[in-house]
Amino acid sequence: MGSLIPTSDSRLKGTLHQLGVTLEMIQFEHTVFALPFALMGAVLAESGIPAGRTLLWILLAMVSARSSAMTFNRLADMAYDGRNPRTASRPLVTGRLSKGFACCFLVLNVALFLLSAAMLNRLAFFLAFPVLALILGYSYTKRFTWGSHFLLGASLGCAPLGAWIAVRGSFNAPPLLLGLAVLSWTAGFDCIYACQDIDFDRREGLHSIPRRWGVARALLLARLLHIFMLLVLVAVGRILSLGSLYYVGVGVTGLLLAYEHSLVKVDDLSRVNRAFFTVNGCISMLLFIMTLADRLWSR
Repeated sequence: MGSLIPTSDSRLKGTLHQLGVTLEMIQFEHTVFALPFALMGAVLAESGIPAGRTLLWILLAMVSARSSAMTFNRLADMAYDGRNPRTASRPLVTGRLSKGFACCFLVLNVALFLLSAAMLNRLAFFLAFPVLALILGYSYTKRFTWGSHFLLGASLGCAPLGAWIAVRGSFNAPPLLLGLAVLSWTAGFDCIYACQDIDFDRREGLHSIPRRWGVARALLLARLLHIFMLLVLVAVGRILSLGSLYYVGVGVTGLLLAYEHSLVKVDDLSRVNRAFFTVNGCISMLLFIMTLADRLWSR
């Protein structure tokens, strides 16, 4: 009978397994999308590398915010994911991950996000609550508006703005513009990604730009949004008097975006994942590295 009682070792292994499945579910490695923009905002606010303590709490805030948002999204969309062939293998749908564990993971990450904001400064803590409402509430927006792409963009756009506030305790035009650039970038690639689900969205009564206006116009809007992103990044550079390395980063970003759009055609969406995951990860990392190099070089 004693062998039927779970040991502490087996419980630990079970918990670690569930944690691993959770990180797989939320695609933890794709934190790289928004985190570099947060670090970019911090570097620009400090005109260099911020203090280690500040960077630590920014990192924890970013990781916990994204983990909260992704976990909540998977919980909110369980029924839809089960009916969508593209998402039917997600762990919550198949039962590989328990709903209870996902809820505990969500609560812990929300708590860590609020704690991280509180450890940064008062303004960061006060703004953490509307930010939390935005990043969690986004999950329900496809049910009633095709503008959900822009709300997702606003969620990621909070990253550089929040990091600027974390460093300075206030904000002005540059971080708002940087947030706008991230919003445009995110909304653009989300329009591309949503093209895969146009038939499912129609069947389920969900809203998206591809469903509302078709794939061709969605891809055109994505291109226009990414051009707008580049223009806003140039404006940020001019306002902050950034140097040539920053503009090289913006220029190469333009080339990467052009490559991203070349991968996706109206009649061929087979390479959407490469455009979405690989290219966009490179873009965010590139912009952060070139911004950091520019700030260090100019000292």
